[in-house]
Amino acid sequence: MTRRDFLTIAGVTAASRLSGASGRAPNIVFILCDDLGFGDLGVYGSKIPTPNLDRLAAEGVRFTSFCSADPVCSPSRAALLTGRYPTRVGVPTVFMPQDPGGLNLDETTLANTLKVRGYKTTCIGKWHLGRPEPYLPTRRGFDEYFGIPYSNDMTPRPLMRNTEVIEQTAELSSLTARYTEEAKKFIEKSKGSPFFLYMPHTFPHIPLAASERFRGKSPLGIYGDVVEELDWSVGEVLAALKKNGLEQDTLVMFSSDNGPWYQGSPGKLRGRKNTTFEGGVREPFIARWKGRIPAGRVSDGLASMLDIFPTVAKLCGAALPPKPLDGIDIWPLMRGEKPLIERDPLLYFDNWDLQCARWMNWKLHLARHNTAAYSAAPVGGRHSFLLPRPELYNLAKDPDESYDLAADNPDVVARIQAKIAAMLPGFPEPVRKAFDEQQKRKSDPGTQSGAYGRTGPKP
Repeated sequence: MTRRDFLTIAGVTAASRLSGASGRAPNIVFILCDDLGFGDLGVYGSKIPTPNLDRLAAEGVRFTSFCSADPVCSPSRAALLTGRYPTRVGVPTVFMPQDPGGLNLDETTLANTLKVRGYKTTCIGKWHLGRPEPYLPTRRGFDEYFGIPYSNDMTPRPLMRNTEVIEQTAELSSLTARYTEEAKKFIEKSKGSPFFLYMPHTFPHIPLAASERFRGKSPLGIYGDVVEELDWSVGEVLAALKKNGLEQDTLVMFSSDNGPWYQGSPGKLRGRKNTTFEGGVREPFIARWKGRIPAGRVSDGLASMLDIFPTVAKLCGAALPPKPLDGIDIWPLMRGEKPLIERDPLLYFDNWDLQCARWMNWKLHLARHNTAAYSAAPVGGRHSFLLPRPELYNLAKDPDESYDLAADNPDVVARIQAKIAAMLPGFPEPVRKAFDEQQKRKSDPGTQSGAYGRTGPKP
């Protein structure tokens, strides 16, 4: 470590606002589900019983406008661990087992940052940011790794410990329980120093599987079984923190990477995984830190997966990486010190294609794919076309994006477009090129599809 690095870290540490009850930097636990919908938890209106997550929300804060940075797996995880848009860090789409790369090696992960701060770090679960060894968690700031390196519907399906394959084909029904046991062991052995437990579950991504204890338990079928087992897992992690006297030293966060796929519920939101409608990008998000976050709060402020990195880094007194972050510090929202925080629009991409921008409660749709998310692409491929006219939705009054208000609010449309124009030049060349190609296709009437959205009376 250079003298400059030391002074930077020391300065940030001195400015750290909070510590746990023990006086040290807080432990960080982030539990991430795969394809869990906005409406899949009891506290968010589901009929699936989730008592442990409901209790977590009652003891902390529940967000109603927390968004992923992308509607699919790998990009969303890249945003979480870097605080930067996936299109900036080489993760515009989902990685496959045979892909030679992963999250750009020159990117700093949250684990890298906390490790320099003296944290013990582990990743338990689905990684999906690169299968070759240089891209695995143990080379990206994590001391340990246990899990499947990508989605459970991909083959082969190895279970790994660090960089070693310990099972050629992981038994899906045992995964949630095994992940949970690993997490409990990590908490027990790491309690003497600050730690970062990143727990990205395999489920409820399909194919679904539950242990014998939970299989057939839910009247809502296998999906309900899986979600109930995930809730049990959260309860076990919380119990481990309590057993080790760490509740007041630990910030616990829970969310999902994107909206639900074929099963699961987006609640009353439009769209699902793979779409940039709210059902594809809005997620449950719960945060608890006993003694620091007031209990029983609900925050309607806009927040993003991009915000986890800067928020945690500041709370832990860690230095920010040299590359600028796209997220913001949302601790004032968690604490209830502010109802909202002004920020640049959140941009929603599908691959390199810019499709939407959300600015506070307004969401501007600029582009949409020419086929449904799960349809076979036509001859010529699946393209993202600029809409004939931008569509504007007021998500506070119309969360399911049913009523286009662009014609009534041209000033809002123009303002968001101006903000986008100011942001895009700072993105990688493929993003700018994709946007130019969209505009060219729009200018050719023969390439445009017909209807893009619903219309109706204003709410």
